[in-house]
Amino acid sequence: MAVLLVPAVLLLVGLAAATAAGENNFTFNGFNPVAPQLVLTDLAAVTPGGLLQLTNYTKQTKGHAFFPTPFRFKKPSNGRNRSLSFSTSFVFEITPEYPHSFGHGIAFVLSPDPYLAGSVASQHLGLFSPANDGNSSNHIVAVEFDIVKNEEFDDISDNHVGIDVNSLKSVNATNVYYVENGERKALNLTSEKLRAWVDYEGQTGRMEITVAPAGVPRPETPLLEYVRDLSSVVADEVYVGFSASTGAATAMQYVLGWSFRLDGKADELDLSRLPSLPDPEGSGGPKKFSAIVLAAALTLAAVTILLLGIAVGIFMVRRRKKYAEVLEDWEEEYGPHRFSYKDLFRATRGFGDGQLLGTGGFGRVYRGLLRSSKMDIAVKRISHDSQQGMREFVSEIVSMGRLRHRNLVQLLGNCRRQGELLLVYDFMPNGSLDKFLFDPAKIKLTWEQRLHIVKGVASGLLYLHGGWEQVVVHRDIKASNVLLDDDLNGKLSDFGLARLHDHDNHPQTTRVVGTLGYMAPELTKTGKATTATDVYAFGAFLLEVACGRRPMEVHPSSGEPFLVDWVLECWKRGSILEAADPKLWTGGGKDPAEEIELLLKLGLLCSHPEAAARPTMRQVVQYLDGEALLPVLSPGVLEASSLAMRKSEGFDDFVVSLTYSSSSSYTTFGHDLSPSESFFSGNH
Repeated sequence: MAVLLVPAVLLLVGLAAATAAGENNFTFNGFNPVAPQLVLTDLAAVTPGGLLQLTNYTKQTKGHAFFPTPFRFKKPSNGRNRSLSFSTSFVFEITPEYPHSFGHGIAFVLSPDPYLAGSVASQHLGLFSPANDGNSSNHIVAVEFDIVKNEEFDDISDNHVGIDVNSLKSVNATNVYYVENGERKALNLTSEKLRAWVDYEGQTGRMEITVAPAGVPRPETPLLEYVRDLSSVVADEVYVGFSASTGAATAMQYVLGWSFRLDGKADELDLSRLPSLPDPEGSGGPKKFSAIVLAAALTLAAVTILLLGIAVGIFMVRRRKKYAEVLEDWEEEYGPHRFSYKDLFRATRGFGDGQLLGTGGFGRVYRGLLRSSKMDIAVKRISHDSQQGMREFVSEIVSMGRLRHRNLVQLLGNCRRQGELLLVYDFMPNGSLDKFLFDPAKIKLTWEQRLHIVKGVASGLLYLHGGWEQVVVHRDIKASNVLLDDDLNGKLSDFGLARLHDHDNHPQTTRVVGTLGYMAPELTKTGKATTATDVYAFGAFLLEVACGRRPMEVHPSSGEPFLVDWVLECWKRGSILEAADPKLWTGGGKDPAEEIELLLKLGLLCSHPEAAARPTMRQVVQYLDGEALLPVLSPGVLEASSLAMRKSEGFDDFVVSLTYSSSSSYTTFGHDLSPSESFFSGNH
């Protein structure tokens, strides 16, 4: 039963905030399921056994639990407001649904709002959203116990404690450990019941966080420290509580006991009175007995069915096999979260034509809405009959299953069913970039929007080439594979042709893949895709965005099929801006000529016919951000090198013939796609 250490008279007036000495405190040795005495929102609840359960095994959800009365955290001191000291202690446990598949973490929170309005789940821990993360107007301080390493927020590991001030980018963080008898001992946030202490001294502004296994005396050495006067951060009245979330993977987030005191030391918890977690399945007791009874009942039912008719039994077995999902060893090693076919079938309304987003040479893409989390998704449905489809399915899982970057479309999970392969992604409501560039019905993008998208794609490609544990060569960078979210942020998608290799090794594949117009000339000779061939494709993409023309498209005045040659010709005449999209000067605002010229020249540099002369993506990002100047370039040298390289490789005539014979489509080696095709997007 929960024990609330405040005078009874305060309970009669709705637990109004106490201000007298010794009254600004409470202690819960377990929680009362009948009268929780907490503000519980979303999934948060108190179990019949007295546990505060913040989340369950539901995906993409969150839970909040706050003490119902705010505390006044500031008092006048020497002519200005000063934050009062506070102290809190709590026992918690995180239980993942599956081993090595963790569903984000838990946070102790100081907030002006007990409902954390507008917050989202997954990596945002139910604290913030992409719209308000980092805003000083949040007035939120949190201590996160995070079990997922998220590159977006510069997380140091998948087992860390961090101090967050108005943002999920921690101001200080460390891996979890405690010190016992002078020896540092590592802790795992998901392997045991832990106790945490958070102490803040208002006079000095020092915050200390200490963590240890429940039952171990409090270590003398704190785990983490941070010094800051919180009076400039928190509101005058502050709610204290917890927030937790799940993502594609899930976990149970429990708080077993909690004590808090303002301007003093929190009371010690009575560990002997804390509730126990439910027994895991099969560990004994009533659940084990129920399992035995269930097994016996199922056996009896099976025998009865066999006695009633062997034919009926065979029919049921065959039907079950017909609709069974397929699970192979490589999926367990590489795959992200696995969705059930039934959930995806319902989410896409039976894969109905009304949900169809696009069609490619290897399958279709449908929009869906998950019933459990109300989350919009895009489902790529591939046929088993195609070996190309199988290769792309495996490639996307291996490539994207563990990648985390704000400018990559997130792979949420997968499913395999007899005759079908399915990949599940974040839904991108604004569709693909090429729609905005080439569809007359679309609102045209301003120069600022185009530059923002280009920088985002460059950042994502830099992460693929050098920011992850392996090098990822995308092999199919183009405008139709850049998708846009609600805020027109560019996200690189479609990893069906991607390949991985270690940083100290070279790629082994020699199969020529990609889309004509974006393929580096050396591919026709070696067949080896490298980071340099990705840079070449990115150069074609830059010219495509700046000029509003496809890389291979016959120019109406010059008859030139290659965009790069048209830009070079304009540069030779001393008017490189003539190649730019005329619509870029119709949006008002500052003159974008200097930035457009930079993008055009950078596109030519990335499209250099010699791989060694191209910049790396790190240099590209530096050029775009103004941190480095472009090298001196000569249009004549670039033109001569380009013509010589294409003729020597026998590539020019082949490309030109394809361009004139089929001006409305590109050839993508491995599969054929329309140039305006977009996957996982909101454009039909």
